[in-house]
Amino acid sequence: MKNSFRIISFIFTVLFLSQACTSKNKVAASSSEKLNVQVTCVGFYNLENLFDTINNENVNDEEYTPDGPMKWGTMKYTAKIQHMAHAISQIGLENSPVGVAILGISEIENRGVVEDLIKQPELKGRSYEIVHYDSPDRRGVDVGLIYNPKYFIVTNSKSYRLKMEDPGFLTRDQLMVSGYLLGDKVHIIVNHWPSRYGGEMSSRPKRVAAAQLTKSIADSLFRVDPKARIIIMGDLNDDPSNESCEKVLQAKKELSDVKDGELYNTLWKTLDKGVGSLAYNDQWNLFDQIIISSELAHGETDHLKLWKAEVFNKSFLTQQEGRYKGSPLRTHSGGVWTNGYSDHYPTLIYLLKDAK
Repeated sequence: MKNSFRIISFIFTVLFLSQACTSKNKVAASSSEKLNVQVTCVGFYNLENLFDTINNENVNDEEYTPDGPMKWGTMKYTAKIQHMAHAISQIGLENSPVGVAILGISEIENRGVVEDLIKQPELKGRSYEIVHYDSPDRRGVDVGLIYNPKYFIVTNSKSYRLKMEDPGFLTRDQLMVSGYLLGDKVHIIVNHWPSRYGGEMSSRPKRVAAAQLTKSIADSLFRVDPKARIIIMGDLNDDPSNESCEKVLQAKKELSDVKDGELYNTLWKTLDKGVGSLAYNDQWNLFDQIIISSELAHGETDHLKLWKAEVFNKSFLTQQEGRYKGSPLRTHSGGVWTNGYSDHYPTLIYLLKDAK
């Protein structure tokens, strides 16, 4: 296994690496000094209505069928799958030649569409494997995880259901996957919290409840291991400063404020700079968040440690003209097929670890 890890070893100058240093772990060195480290990429991507073309029983998928409003036939589905595979194949390549090792995904109809996705030529060589459970969501979509088994070994997974007083309330389950990434045990919680349908204020209690469930999952992991390496990711339908994230998860904006057993929001400052993962009414939001535990934020590089986080907003994923110029190039716009990718950009983090 050590040999496979070396595939993604890179030489970084300490000056370049110092972006990842915290108040607990300052590196005092000249720019001429170098460290031999491994870098791995972990990301999240809302795939925007990745439905197959089949009208499945007990699934609210009529809109995405050949006879439905979207006229969702083989040609459109094939184009969608090819586009999403291309986008995923590019995530993380700037700093890791093997691409994204772990990718949380949302808005997938079933396991079958993910199987079609990872069989595409641009992804097939990575031998991605899948973790997926069916959810009771009214729209018929789930969350899932794909991962490269060369770098991430799954040891356990579980699906958690969000229940509220309203017996008719149905949403996506939350997925927890545990395993070993570059030899370090990590726990990943993949989310797609309730939407803002009906208004942000009226729908807020649903996302607060979702955040409480996520927090309870994380707290249970901390009780077993106070130094647990946890990555919370997903389309939270809230920004980092909203109640669900800032108050319930207590995910901190400043790295220096993160104490042992607490959480750090890796992308809060990115939104402060005006960079988001989706645009609505000419305003950027960063709903696609990646939040990590203190051990990943502050740890030494003899174990996995955060280097940097970013929104993967490349030009090929971006509308180049028209009313929505500069926003994500989506599959449909106003009910019209635009042959794009998704209405969300992927988000990602890079983690570092000393090469052995």
